[in-house]
Amino acid sequence: MEIEKFSYDNKIVRNFAYATFIWGLVGLLVGLIVALQLVIPDLNFPEYFTFGRMRPLHTNAVVFAFVGNGIFMGVYYSLQRLCKARMWNDTLSAIHFWGWQLIIVLAAVTLLMGFTSSKEYAELEWPIDVLITIIWVIFGINIFGTILTRRVQHLYVAIWFYIATWITVAMLHIVNSLAIPVTLFKSYPIYAGVQDALVQWWYGHNAVAFFLTTPYLGLMYYFLPKAAGRPVYSYRLSIIHFWSLIFLYIWAGPHHLLYTALPDWAQSLGTVFSIMLLAPSWGGMINGLLTLRGAWDKVRDDVVLKFYVVAVTAYGMATFEGPMLSIKSVNAISHYTDWTIAHVHIGALGWNGFLTFGVLFWLIPKIFRTELYSRKLANIHFWLGTLGILFYAVPLYWSAWTQWSLLGQFKPEGVLMYPNFLDTLSAILPMYYLRAFGGFLYLLGAVIGVVNLVKTVQQGKLEANEAAEAPPLPKEYKPHSNEHWHRWIERKPVQMLIGSLVVVAIGGIIEFAPTFLIESNVPTIASVKPYTPLELQGRDIYVREGCYVCHSQMVRPFREEVARYGEYSKAGEFVYDHPFQWGSKRTGPDLARVGTRNLPNSWHYNHMDNPRSVAEQSIMPPYPHLLDNDLDIHTTKKKIQVMQKLGVPYPKGYEDIANDELMKQAKGIQADLKMNGITTSEKKEIIALIAYMQRLGKDIKGESTFRIPASLKNAN
Repeated sequence: MEIEKFSYDNKIVRNFAYATFIWGLVGLLVGLIVALQLVIPDLNFPEYFTFGRMRPLHTNAVVFAFVGNGIFMGVYYSLQRLCKARMWNDTLSAIHFWGWQLIIVLAAVTLLMGFTSSKEYAELEWPIDVLITIIWVIFGINIFGTILTRRVQHLYVAIWFYIATWITVAMLHIVNSLAIPVTLFKSYPIYAGVQDALVQWWYGHNAVAFFLTTPYLGLMYYFLPKAAGRPVYSYRLSIIHFWSLIFLYIWAGPHHLLYTALPDWAQSLGTVFSIMLLAPSWGGMINGLLTLRGAWDKVRDDVVLKFYVVAVTAYGMATFEGPMLSIKSVNAISHYTDWTIAHVHIGALGWNGFLTFGVLFWLIPKIFRTELYSRKLANIHFWLGTLGILFYAVPLYWSAWTQWSLLGQFKPEGVLMYPNFLDTLSAILPMYYLRAFGGFLYLLGAVIGVVNLVKTVQQGKLEANEAAEAPPLPKEYKPHSNEHWHRWIERKPVQMLIGSLVVVAIGGIIEFAPTFLIESNVPTIASVKPYTPLELQGRDIYVREGCYVCHSQMVRPFREEVARYGEYSKAGEFVYDHPFQWGSKRTGPDLARVGTRNLPNSWHYNHMDNPRSVAEQSIMPPYPHLLDNDLDIHTTKKKIQVMQKLGVPYPKGYEDIANDELMKQAKGIQADLKMNGITTSEKKEIIALIAYMQRLGKDIKGESTFRIPASLKNAN
């Protein structure tokens, strides 16, 4: 039999490995700073380093820089060996690497500058979205080129997950990122309100599913058996795990929107599929842990296996908790509280973080042809990381239950015992200190781990082109008489790609179609009007500053929320909201009805200048730059034009007089502030933000501030 000689490209693996642990330290450090900002507000440095801008930077750094580079590192190493072929094109590999690092740098710069779409895990503005699409396509061409030139007949289970990851992430990214540009770094999504929320959390939940889960399951199926020296426990369980997981996952997004204005049928659909998701998720966990059968004695001594065992266990915990949180009675407690934060970090720190470090500790010595520098340091890293996860998550579970119980307490007279949201926040601040301590322990462990890896690299030498040999792929395949039916599609990568796309697309289509096509799913409210030009500019400032990170705009139909915030939210209130601002966490009170609280303009002015001057317990950062910066009114006309294209009913010609209307409203707010002893210009950004805050919640009472000028009424 002819034997072909070739080599594996370890240089690209090394590059992604370096990027993984460098960006990992950056992401964890930013996370620690963000945690400290919650307990030491003076660590906010306006305007670029406030919590509202730093928190999206943290999530993007961890998800796309640390985990993203970790995925590519593992895929480029394992795919070559599973296909017995070098990556299809070295140039494409290099473009992928440097393109992804460019995306990360652009993300860091633009997020700190306030250029954001405000969509969780998809905050980056449209030029970077386009660049992500290009780099993702290049990645796909390279991996499919490698698969199609393989020397192995059947695709191993890890490759199934890589294929599903690539096609699903492409679908999610394109659909969720559809927007109309206003400027180079400002756009409005084509969806509004309820539809925007549904699409975003279809994306948001499945970004967790197909960026943080499925590729890592592929890595688990390759690196865990390699480290244990054992085959995967069950081939048949792998098949069930793969197809059922990718089918069920895509439906579960609406469980992030329970008790909101999303139609009840969509909420119920998300709940049902989320609960069913427990079965395939735990099937994968069981398949991973049982792979260690007969090798558990190695876990005592092999630090890599310790990382893997905790990672797979954390995956099991997180995927048990996810379905539980989709049950409405549980979700009523968890949503908008720290329970969700704890849940996310069990997955991110335990599953993604520990599996990544386990792969690094196994892979770096392999490609540098040496031994791990220090098993002792690796064990210290392991225990610091484990303690860090516990100190991070457990206090947040306690915090969630504490705050939920306080928020729902009523006096015998039937009034809220704690009407001021900040009273409940003060009660949970000690848990925030413990959370920060847990983050510090995890970061300290990661620093020790990186030192260990650097020392390992220094004592070895990279085998950039690792020699390998294998027979070519036979031109004809003769199946065995008792061959499993699934073996057919394992020989057909294109069919597996198409099959994966069909399986994941079904759920999205069925959830989206009724919401977009049947008007009764989003009933209109006659009193709801578009934002005035000044309010629209103020809303964009609200988005820019990341206010949605700490404040929701969604009053759920609970007795305590209606008593505290006002009438519960209706779907028709948000039809002109591009993007929606419902939020996912309340570090501060809900703002959906703040405009009906009759707070004077001067209160908002002073609150933004120094929050603790009007609310002593507040941990909100100050925004003095809003008092100094002039509002950019050059974009007003273009913004109105884009909104008109999106169906917002501004009359024809309104874009030409929008700035005149803006200045009229701004001068009114300026005059009111002057009457209350505050002298400022009508051109300042704070004026626009005040206008937006004062508008929130008024439409439902028929008190909209939007008026069509008489000249346009006659013309139209």
